[in-house]
Amino acid sequence: MNASISANMPTLAASDANGLRIAGLTPYSSIDYPGCLSAVVWVQGCPWRCSYCHNPHLQSRTAPPQMAWNEVLAFLQKRVGLLDAVVFSGGEATTDRHLPAAMAEAKALGYKIGLHTAGCYPERLKAVLPLVDWVGLDVKAMWDDYPKLTGVTGSGRNARNSLEAVLASGLEYQIRTTIHSTWLPEPNLRKLGVELAEYGVTDLSLQRFRATGCADQTLCAEPIGAYPSAVLLDELQLLFPQGRLSVG
Repeated sequence: MNASISANMPTLAASDANGLRIAGLTPYSSIDYPGCLSAVVWVQGCPWRCSYCHNPHLQSRTAPPQMAWNEVLAFLQKRVGLLDAVVFSGGEATTDRHLPAAMAEAKALGYKIGLHTAGCYPERLKAVLPLVDWVGLDVKAMWDDYPKLTGVTGSGRNARNSLEAVLASGLEYQIRTTIHSTWLPEPNLRKLGVELAEYGVTDLSLQRFRATGCADQTLCAEPIGAYPSAVLLDELQLLFPQGRLSVG
């Protein structure tokens, strides 16, 4: 370990980051930060109750933490030079007021900082963006349809404001949309694609719905079939040439 890295390392003394409610740590990932090997810190708690959520165990804010930030920090200190990035995910990472301190401590070790967010809290998102190098932002549906998915009034407005904040930041990003023919039939998916392109989005990734953890048995039982059509995928690929529009 070189002297400059050692001098910048946070100590394991008590810090504001120690209040972060951590649901788990993925020590190695090649898929959570494009082009980087990363560790993923899973933050407990989410204000939304999306019917298709495949991590419902991360929704409760009162669930006991599974590990302390000091443990994560000690792990990250040992992996300096071996990993490129630390990604904060959830749940909804911006739920936790200790997130900025944890990001700052990880960044001080020389890691790139990634954030997975649904945009639940646009003001909190704006506050941490100066600490972030890359954002993966979920855009779930057309803005007016959000409350039907999340169970929360105004969630579409918050998601839209978060999208605007990410695009204005100049950061590297990826917009991710989980697709299912029930909440995003082809006309809605096409409309959403056009709207995102008009906002200036260049990188859109479509993610196939997964039944794992889904509480809505109607959604789980519905066959996907040939959705979306090859014609629609071709249309979207033209709108988002940098995006990952093929879905398995």
